Amino acid sequence: MTFLVFIFLLSFLQAESARVSSSSPIFGPRQVTGLLGGSVTVKCFYPRTSVNRHDRKYWCKESTRQCVTVISSSGYTAQDFAGRATITDFPEQGIFTIEISKLVEKDIGFYKCGIGLVNRGLSFRVKLDVSKGPNVPEEAELYYIELGGSVTINCAFSTEYGSERKYMCKMGKIGCSNVIDTYGNVNENYKGRVLLSPQELAGSFSLYITQMRKEDSGVYLCGVGAYGEKGESKELDVHVYQETSVPQGPHVINGVIGGSVSVECHYDPRGNYTIKYWCKWRKNGCNQLITNLASMIDSYEGRIVLHDNPENGTFTVIMNQLTAGDAGYYWCMTDGDMERKSTKELKIIDGQPGLTGPKKIDAVIGTQVTISCSYPCKYYSYQKYWCKWRNTGCQTLISSEQNQTGLVVNCDKEKRTLYLTFDQVIQTDQGWYWCGVSHSGHYGETMAVFLTVNGDAISPNAKSEDAAISNTGSENSNDPQNRGGVIDNNSLPSSEEHDSSKVILSVLLPIAAVCLLLATVFVVVKFRLLKRTDLVSVGSYRTNISLSEFENSRDYGAKDNVGIHGAQETQLGGVDEFITTPGNAEGAEEPPKVKRGSKEEADIAYSTFLLQANKVAQGEA
Repeated sequence: MTFLVFIFLLSFLQAESARVSSSSPIFGPRQVTGLLGGSVTVKCFYPRTSVNRHDRKYWCKESTRQCVTVISSSGYTAQDFAGRATITDFPEQGIFTIEISKLVEKDIGFYKCGIGLVNRGLSFRVKLDVSKGPNVPEEAELYYIELGGSVTINCAFSTEYGSERKYMCKMGKIGCSNVIDTYGNVNENYKGRVLLSPQELAGSFSLYITQMRKEDSGVYLCGVGAYGEKGESKELDVHVYQETSVPQGPHVINGVIGGSVSVECHYDPRGNYTIKYWCKWRKNGCNQLITNLASMIDSYEGRIVLHDNPENGTFTVIMNQLTAGDAGYYWCMTDGDMERKSTKELKIIDGQPGLTGPKKIDAVIGTQVTISCSYPCKYYSYQKYWCKWRNTGCQTLISSEQNQTGLVVNCDKEKRTLYLTFDQVIQTDQGWYWCGVSHSGHYGETMAVFLTVNGDAISPNAKSEDAAISNTGSENSNDPQNRGGVIDNNSLPSSEEHDSSKVILSVLLPIAAVCLLLATVFVVVKFRLLKRTDLVSVGSYRTNISLSEFENSRDYGAKDNVGIHGAQETQLGGVDEFITTPGNAEGAEEPPKVKRGSKEEADIAYSTFLLQANKVAQGEA
């Protein structure tokens, strides 16, 4: 009875030890084999935290009661292993190795590689076997991957297998279940996360797995031919540990036809990454769409951009003008010492884009152009912007907060629109423009518009959809940011108001011209009438007397040079200049009649008028 209890406890302790090893972040080979008298090297992995890098590493041999230290990084070596056991730590890589030479049969057993001040710390269980030869079995390749990370596996076989099926499968209780093969078969649990790519050498290929999950830990086989039937295979031992400082973000992104998506890809900012890129996964490869080095494929011109932010370890990919064909799996990828890959699934769902406006604008050089972008109420507190797209990014022009008019974007139930206005377009303004929103440093939805600039005039009735184009403008500049502005809807009249203003002006201008013509005629006639009337002044009294009221001033008895007998007039020059000289009137020849000046005639007429008035007054008396 006691013996059975002992066997049960031993089995329980071994099972518990295996469970702890499988859940421990420490990872190493499950089994190593060396030749008698030869040597073995054991490689153990650990998370690269500051504590782990400076902590004690050890290698101990299990016994019925405890794990006895064989060697540790503190400088201790057991007497039986003196001179034939070494331990080496590589803290920057998160690896330490144990090498044992001059193997003997009593070295066979279960060992642990671990971290901690005592041998009950974090550890991984390893079986050591000693063979008499002549050959030893090939050990499994170890892959130590953090949760959410990625792994690249190279599988090399001889060229005779160049035309054979290539595959990867995961070992289980009932055999090896297929993960991916060159026939296009992909396990549903790995769809969009695994890729098989042939290498230059026939028979060799590479495997990429991204977005590693805890359940991905286990033993795999990569091979050529058919498992268990023909061909060759290699054993792969993959361990996924949980400790990671890199956030993952959502793995599923939803978009609508004609809309846009914004995807944040995370990487460790402490890593040495030169290239960040975004590719679309396919069963036979990952088609690279854009990189941070301004390279992209032509079919995505104007609809994709990559913003890199090394300070917080993210790069953002924005795609707009979505179509049903954009649905699928995409990979965020980086290069460097610790290459990272993560998978995002884009799903196209029913719905309408949040940002709406024209998709194409036609303009003429020198004209004013306004492009509209309408947004829903949910974006009222977001930052709005217009930017000009280039393959190097999308350069922001003027945001609503920087508008020179000082306007603030308000959420109006009827009009929620952001405008981009060019005073005078030039040829270099042609291209893609994006209207977008952002919030707390994160990019949101975008809308793309293509502006075409032509050199020939267009009909006034030919208008681009939702764009107001007029033939007036101000000073020209090569920078659209200095010649245009983003204006909120309250600062720009609607197109209906603009058309009404033009109709009113077309009616009022002819009326004003007619009125001006009539006024001119009236002024000319009046001026000519006034020229026929002279101003007469008598003392302080001024009046206008028309000479036409008197038929002949001489009929009223008025006579020039009153009181001078025999006076005559001698013309000196002008019609209004005379001199009076004495002489004999009888002997003198009657001089010709001289026309009097208008002023003189007026004086005579007025004197006659006064004499007549005086006579009438005396008669009445």
